[in-house]
Amino acid sequence: MTQNSDRDTAEVLFSVEDDAHARALRRLVGTGALRRIYGGVYTRNLDSPVEAVVLRNWAAIVSHLLPGAVLAYRSALEHRPVDGVLHVRRGRTRRKLELPGLTIEVFSGASAKPLLEPPTPDLPHRNIYMPSEARGFLENMGTARGAAARVLPQEDIEARLDKILTIRGDLKLNDLRDQARAIADKLDMASGSRRLDGLIGALLGTHEEKKLRSKLALARAAGKPYDPDRLELFDVLHAALADAVFAHPADPATRGTALENFAFFEGYFSNFIEGTTFEVEEAEQIVFDGTIIPNRSEDSHDILGTFRAASTTPWRNRPASTADDFLDWLKSVNALVMQARPDKGPGQWKEKRNMAGNTLFVLPEQVPATLAEGFERIRSLADPVARALMTMFVISEVHPFQDGNGRSARLAMNCVLSEAGVCRIIVPTVYREDYLLPLQRLTNDRDAAPYIRSMTRIHDWTSRFDYGQPRHDVQNQLGRCHAFKEDLKNYRLIFPENAINGG
Repeated sequence: MTQNSDRDTAEVLFSVEDDAHARALRRLVGTGALRRIYGGVYTRNLDSPVEAVVLRNWAAIVSHLLPGAVLAYRSALEHRPVDGVLHVRRGRTRRKLELPGLTIEVFSGASAKPLLEPPTPDLPHRNIYMPSEARGFLENMGTARGAAARVLPQEDIEARLDKILTIRGDLKLNDLRDQARAIADKLDMASGSRRLDGLIGALLGTHEEKKLRSKLALARAAGKPYDPDRLELFDVLHAALADAVFAHPADPATRGTALENFAFFEGYFSNFIEGTTFEVEEAEQIVFDGTIIPNRSEDSHDILGTFRAASTTPWRNRPASTADDFLDWLKSVNALVMQARPDKGPGQWKEKRNMAGNTLFVLPEQVPATLAEGFERIRSLADPVARALMTMFVISEVHPFQDGNGRSARLAMNCVLSEAGVCRIIVPTVYREDYLLPLQRLTNDRDAAPYIRSMTRIHDWTSRFDYGQPRHDVQNQLGRCHAFKEDLKNYRLIFPENAINGG
């Protein structure tokens, strides 16, 4: 054997019967240096389960055993074995190969050869072929006896088509349909092409909706598309919130001075965390004296609008009871907060997809239905704190407006708490990363625990102040707890009972 060749380093090795290399491999099996997997297929990995070795090397193995094969049925779209089974098309004989951890089902017929010419050639991979996207969908349109066990469920097919429509647009989905029509006769899949044509037409609104089965596709056909990935994320948080037990600290600021002081600091910090920064004294002049800070008229109105929403019914304490009311409530609170920024479309759903960091939020056309689906999950939670945290995350994750999403989300959260007579939540400047990073963790890793833990802690902290004392005294107490600190490396949140005069 040649030193440093692929076969000297690969995990699986192959031979042809009766050549010198084959005899050498058989001798190595006899000495225990190799394991035989299948006729002519060996591995030098003596420790891992042989099933695991086969699955991670399936493409190399099939390339050796069945050169020229084309992936078929579910494997044609998944591009891998599914549940330990790989479907391929090759030759004139239908057969089945049984390997440890992998069954290879071989189908014959008119479609057993790869398509190598335009418009949609299959793609070579090692010594086998990955079907074009159009062929992959045709492979999964089969309805003959036994096909149901080999093809993707129609709901999954509809979800894949909806994703193409969402990301690439209707022209690309029409292109897919045209490509499938162009190759259907060559593959003897004309009936599958007609079925695919019907599904795509129903999604585009040109065919009857009754062809569709999935909730997602039916919503799309009805003009109410939603983001299915976000709904899965909402369900992760919903399950965690439903199992959690929350404290219900009483609202310490239901009227008078306490209400105004709380609403002031809630609005001040909610704007600061979004980059609308003022000195506390400037913010007081805006809210309580009607001052408009020179050259900062829009920022001044942001502070004032958030204060009004935090202190005034219906935005303070009258949350929506239906999905339609929820959408209207959101529009109205965003319009109030962003009223001085007409260029941001206050109270209007965004027209372009927005993002924060690496997170892409929901597409504009998916905003209303995704929010409505989120509301159904909010409404189903019994605990008011759970409903509040669910509310905040749904709005934050959809990001339905061009601007003011964070402020609108926190106001909606606090509205749910106020209706229940529970303390609202203030997110101070020093807690910014403790608030934002768990949200990112939930979005990216689907781990709800840090978010719930972070919000529970700041809820407890918020409830421990006397908001009925003079506003300057509230400010001093918040200051001793590092609430206003922007240096997050050197300062952390302190609870009032642990604060030392002077910080």
